[in-house]
Amino acid sequence: MNNTREVEVVVVGAGQAGLSSAYHLRRTGFEPDRDFVVLDHAPGPGGAWQFRWPSLTYGKVHGMHSLPGMELTDADPARPSAEVIAEYFDTYERTFDLRVRRPVDVRAVRDGEDGRLLVETSDGTWSTRALINASGTWDRPFWPRCPGQETFLGRQLHTAQYAGPEEFAGQRVVLVGGGASGTQHLLEIAPYAAATAWVTRRPPVFREGPFDENVGRTAVALVEERVRQGLPPRSVVSVTGLPLNDAIRQGLRDGVLDRLPMFDRITPDGVEWEDGRHVEADVILWATGFRAALDHLVPLRLRRPGGGIGVEGTRTVVDPRIHLVGYGPSASTIGANRAGRAAVRDIRRLLTEEPVAA
Repeated sequence: MNNTREVEVVVVGAGQAGLSSAYHLRRTGFEPDRDFVVLDHAPGPGGAWQFRWPSLTYGKVHGMHSLPGMELTDADPARPSAEVIAEYFDTYERTFDLRVRRPVDVRAVRDGEDGRLLVETSDGTWSTRALINASGTWDRPFWPRCPGQETFLGRQLHTAQYAGPEEFAGQRVVLVGGGASGTQHLLEIAPYAAATAWVTRRPPVFREGPFDENVGRTAVALVEERVRQGLPPRSVVSVTGLPLNDAIRQGLRDGVLDRLPMFDRITPDGVEWEDGRHVEADVILWATGFRAALDHLVPLRLRRPGGGIGVEGTRTVVDPRIHLVGYGPSASTIGANRAGRAAVRDIRRLLTEEPVAA
């Protein structure tokens, strides 16, 4: 235990949720390194944004909101979002002296002595009185299982591995997924590919109007009840629907976004349905989203019978020392900012032994 360092709060992750939380800790009197520490496993600033494909320019970003205390201004909409947001996060960390430690892998969080938590990492162990988990989802891409999947002779990849449309030139591509990433991929790939097919589990819902703060609040409210019940959260974006912008309208006119229902099996040369329909494919691209990266919290046994982690506000129902920011209702950039502030408010009450409001 000699190499164990003590702080009041450990923040896991330095994306939007983690930086928002760190900002509010700093703003309310917590000192970095002495009172709190931010641990991030990524190689540099930018959260998951730094891993996004180059063709996702800042102008195409779906509902990006500035971090608290510093606006993102004058960003070139033609630049890759990975560059724009990584630079913004880097400036933010330095401006507010957040002292993010990276790359640090958090391996497990366990109960320690005297009511403290032990955070075991690749850089030693931290003992803390509270933990803000803001580890996001990028490290847990969701791959649905489908009969015959292992027989496919072509290439299968996930959004997390997508590098741009040029690699699909002359190929027949089946894209699975009805979210914003899936439609963006498909619209980019179509001019290069020999053929494309769009498959979704549910019919897509297209939304008119801008993605503003009111839309974000409504989406958050719809997700919140599931999380309160301990059910696995749906993404906020899945609740808002797809923005009906000029690119989507053109894709609908061109037939690129003619949606097919989910196929029943994968064959060596494509996909097929029970009614006998068959689509040949060289590539299956799974734009099927991500799940919360929470494996390091398994020793705390936070999961409820419904499969999710019950959360009231940001506090886990099972353990008030643990706050999930960027999970469920706070898994949007709007929600993460508000949740970071709420988590810090509750943690201050917890650490001063004041009653925490339900």
